[in-house]
Amino acid sequence: MMTINKVSKLAGVSIRTLQYYDKIGLLKPAKYTESGYRLYDDTALEILQQILLWKELEFSLKEIKQMLSSSNFDKNKALKQQITLLTMKKEHLENLITFARGIQLIGVKTMDFSVFDTRKIDEYAKQAKERWGTTKEYKESQQKAENRTKEEEQVIMKAFMELFVEFGKLKDNGPDSIDSQNQVKKLQEYITENFYKCSKQVLFSLGQMYAGGGEFTTSIDNAGGKGTAQFVAEAIRIFCDK
Repeated sequence: MMTINKVSKLAGVSIRTLQYYDKIGLLKPAKYTESGYRLYDDTALEILQQILLWKELEFSLKEIKQMLSSSNFDKNKALKQQITLLTMKKEHLENLITFARGIQLIGVKTMDFSVFDTRKIDEYAKQAKERWGTTKEYKESQQKAENRTKEEEQVIMKAFMELFVEFGKLKDNGPDSIDSQNQVKKLQEYITENFYKCSKQVLFSLGQMYAGGGEFTTSIDNAGGKGTAQFVAEAIRIFCDK
């Protein structure tokens, strides 16, 4: 067991911050002494590491608490997501450094702002929040899943991925074609029927997530062919703009 003072020095976190984490239920000590002093064990320190990693990735304390308290939170999967996000941030910073050095050497020759684009990082971070979050859509999806057998769940997911196979066949038609737009409507209706109410706002967010990189993009491209995720996102955008 470690005292709050030792944990503060070890982690570089102020005692006041640790006390605040305890107060809001984010990080509870393993126990309290008879005098009321906080004591932390290895499990508490592991949780603190998770908190600090998510904070480094600019997640709010509220978001971190939701993720850590989620019933389906998986530490190993979360760590994998953190590594991916940290790697993306590292690459982004390296690009910025190269860009800044270029300005230093030759000045600004073109108005290129692409190096400042963090949408891919933001989208992946959003996926992490939604994976462990407790949105009403997530809760509705969980409730529906509880009433299904494992076999039924597999059938539903197989049919869900078949929708993206069909999207892949429509790529040559263009995302604004009648067939592509009808396929978006099928996707929206399927999600509403089997997972949660899929409003246009929710559908648009899903489209951005599908094309945002990571496992969503990979799975969709595997189903419908390379570029399918981006095609679906564009078709959804057009559908939602109507």
